[in-house]
Amino acid sequence: MGILDLFCFCCCGREEEPEKSPLISETLLYFDREVKRKRAEEANLWNEPLDPSHTERDDDRELYNLLHRRAKTRRGSEGYRRLSFDIGALRQVRKDVKGRWRMILENLGFSNEADALLTVTSNTSYKNLKNPSEALRLLTALSQETSIFEQHCSPPERYLFVLDRLVLLDVGAHFVSMAKQYYPLGSEEPSERDPEEPTAVLVTQSPEGTKAGEGVQDSSLEVDEDSFMVNQME
Repeated sequence: MGILDLFCFCCCGREEEPEKSPLISETLLYFDREVKRKRAEEANLWNEPLDPSHTERDDDRELYNLLHRRAKTRRGSEGYRRLSFDIGALRQVRKDVKGRWRMILENLGFSNEADALLTVTSNTSYKNLKNPSEALRLLTALSQETSIFEQHCSPPERYLFVLDRLVLLDVGAHFVSMAKQYYPLGSEEPSERDPEEPTAVLVTQSPEGTKAGEGVQDSSLEVDEDSFMVNQME
């Protein structure tokens, strides 16, 4: 075998390696799409995890319609900014509820586990509930005897799964008791004490360093949400 034949053989062998690249790229794209989908779901905090249409509850339908309209509106326009503000205000109500739950969990000693306990996605199944009857009883008590939820609507079903986890940890009753203490029925809502919270969704970047970084993050989230809604419409 001559030097030229050896050189050609080596070159031919190396030409086959790039065939693995498309498979790796497709895998990375798949995981990237899944991360963005979960980010969009968590940001919107759907009340009914197993409602793929996100329209069974009135507040879910309202948020879905706003996101649907914004996804079809030119980014940066006045209409887009108005829709972003409305989306932020509606979503802030849900963040306030989640914040109350997190505060109680932290007071119960679950500071490090709070996020995991509160995480509920569309992949969550009713089949995984261990104590559905007790969890439902506690959810009803929270709805009727505390102000931890918005009073104008029924309690979000997502918290049925959270309470089921707390029952397994033997702190379900303690959570309800503490909720009655911190958020008694008829008390002033935290969102009313801090009316500036809904403006947390930024539509322009701040000239200051820290706030500018937050603006970039929120802007990226809006892009992910719009992509999510476009996929839902297709």
